[in-house]
Amino acid sequence: MFLPAMAWKNLSRYRKRTIITASAIAFGLATYIFMDGWLKGAEVESERNLVLYETGSSRVLTRDYWAEHERMPLASAIEDPEPVIAALRGAGIPAAPRTLFAGEAVVEEGSMPVRVIAIDTERDEQVFSFRETVTEGRYLEAGEPGALLGAWLAQDLGLAVGDPLTVTTRTRSGFHQTLDLEVVGILNCPNPAINKGTLFMPLDTADALMEMEGAVTEIDLKYRDYRTAEKVNAGLAAGTLAAFPSLTVVSWKDLAADYLAISATKKGGSNVMLLLVFIIAAVGVSNTMLMTIYERIRELGMMRALGMRDRDIRRVFLLEAGGIGLIGSVAGVGLGCIANWAMVRWGIDFSAFMDMSEMDIGYRISAVMHAAWNPPVIVVALVAGVLACVVVAVFPVRRALRLQITDCLRHT
Repeated sequence: MFLPAMAWKNLSRYRKRTIITASAIAFGLATYIFMDGWLKGAEVESERNLVLYETGSSRVLTRDYWAEHERMPLASAIEDPEPVIAALRGAGIPAAPRTLFAGEAVVEEGSMPVRVIAIDTERDEQVFSFRETVTEGRYLEAGEPGALLGAWLAQDLGLAVGDPLTVTTRTRSGFHQTLDLEVVGILNCPNPAINKGTLFMPLDTADALMEMEGAVTEIDLKYRDYRTAEKVNAGLAAGTLAAFPSLTVVSWKDLAADYLAISATKKGGSNVMLLLVFIIAAVGVSNTMLMTIYERIRELGMMRALGMRDRDIRRVFLLEAGGIGLIGSVAGVGLGCIANWAMVRWGIDFSAFMDMSEMDIGYRISAVMHAAWNPPVIVVALVAGVLACVVVAVFPVRRALRLQITDCLRHT
């Protein structure tokens, strides 16, 4: 225990230097943990908002429709969805039929493209969570020529509850069709993609106007855990849906492939930024450690002159460096966790000072951004802080030990 005790004594003797160096480590690690938690929270909340409001856990489509799903081809719809829905419910999976098509919303001031989603007003609630997001007016009712608009779309069109709305589109047969609707409600969804350009209407109303004759373009599914979608889909394809060879089931990851690709790119860029923060902290630590060792070369020479072995001297200095790293890492992880806890619990609501209708931050988040816990990163940060200090101390100690004892004692 002599060497650890000596290292601790040196840390106490150079208290100010220890505090300054440990503070640099603490600041770097706290910033790293805080930023990583914030980015992780945005990622987790985006996935949640994708599944709850946009894709469901998975989606059943015809194979022809999936091959051209970006065009939303009504001609490739599911002709008789009820047997499929009954089979899925028999397997314990909530299912909701929908019809998706493109249109042009026309108002007095002009027009803009919209995505129209025709929903079964009762069964859709078993998969998605839109009713609770209605902030003005009411939810849709079956059979009415009503429209439920995203808040940003309503603002862009200058519409309010009770206003008439005309949507031009093409029916399943390819004929031009004009939908005369009334705005019955406006929703403010946590998913900005829904708020920006989506219009909902009752499925039975759209069925008659769009010449669908009972067909739907998709059947959306909800699993207990959306993260197991690929595994569940494999079981469905081999079992429940095997009786419907023209259909395929795709997961939320397949449906949101473009978003996930962009998110992965952003995550890579964010990780680079976090790495730079860590490197800046490491540079500050290395500079302090170098100065610490070079200023004590005479002390090092004296220890060697008194007969202390080089390996023991090296261990003392490395224990000191590890001690500084441990103090700074523990403090940094503690501060980072406190800051992250506040973000997890309350988050930051930036809708109060930004016009969200004109802003897209790239995540499926429209107002409040919460952080999330990322235990592996916290552990890595704690270990990396200690190791960084030890590694930085290795080279100057080795160089100092190469000096002759007389040179060490004459060093100023």
